[in-house]
Amino acid sequence: MTFLSPERLWLLALAPILVGLYIVLQMRRRNYAVRFTNLALLSQVAPKRPGWRRHVAAGLFLIMIVLMMIGFARPASSVKVPRDRATIMVAVDVSLSMMAQDVAPNRMEAAKAAAKKFIRELPSRFNVGVVSFAGNANLIAAPSADRDTAIASLDQLSLAKRTAIGEAVFTSLQAIRTFDSQAAHDPPPAHIVLLSDGDNTTGRSVQEAIDASRTAHVPVSTIAFGTPYGTVDIEGETTSVSVNKEALKTLATSTQGKAYEAADAGQLRDVYANIGTSLGFKTEHRDVAARYTGIALLFALAAGGASLAWFSRMP
Repeated sequence: MTFLSPERLWLLALAPILVGLYIVLQMRRRNYAVRFTNLALLSQVAPKRPGWRRHVAAGLFLIMIVLMMIGFARPASSVKVPRDRATIMVAVDVSLSMMAQDVAPNRMEAAKAAAKKFIRELPSRFNVGVVSFAGNANLIAAPSADRDTAIASLDQLSLAKRTAIGEAVFTSLQAIRTFDSQAAHDPPPAHIVLLSDGDNTTGRSVQEAIDASRTAHVPVSTIAFGTPYGTVDIEGETTSVSVNKEALKTLATSTQGKAYEAADAGQLRDVYANIGTSLGFKTEHRDVAARYTGIALLFALAAGGASLAWFSRMP
């Protein structure tokens, strides 16, 4: 439990003082009765009452006081609420190496299908944007809750030369920083999912992208498409395009993201599971003082009822 006004908790120090005062008064009352009462006569004429009853009302009253003191300090409980500004950027590699057919039907089509499936399965509370990258990076769908626009943008992808992984990360970060009117000073919680075969051949380096992502506190999860045996035909020549899993893994692990391989059809679900725990909800502290006040009133009623029932007076 947390307290929204912890400086008021000093009142709880009065509770043991009240207990001590009650004990002192009971002892003085007993000593007075012993000193000034003919005990032999009193035992014959006074009705016998269970001694514990007189302490019940006082105990209930004391509990009520403590609960009221706690309520005065404004206790708060932690509650998870959806983060409506949470944003996921999907960056898709469209370099010529993505034509390789070592992932059926080829790396490009497999990446597009995976990205579409991922976007469709995202909960509605997430905004999603799409970036394509080859020799440079382009924002092809600004982050929003519109799933159809994001998916349609993937159908417009076309292949190009070179691979700019670093630029893809920087373009995604820029889209996050301009998400809405408050994003410049209060950027939304975000995550980048980058689908590629892993070789950065132009633009800013992967290390620069790592530094920028860490500064922005935006993790990058990567999904590697391809095998060590991929080849493509470029201008009549067969070129080996082995997937660079290590580069993608370095990008992911260095930014607190996760590195996956497209060989497993269930990978994207794992990506979402990891993203959902950090972006899906935020923790807020809700004032629950009324709860303690209500319980205190129940104890007050119990104390009053016990006192009236047993002693025909209020405590």
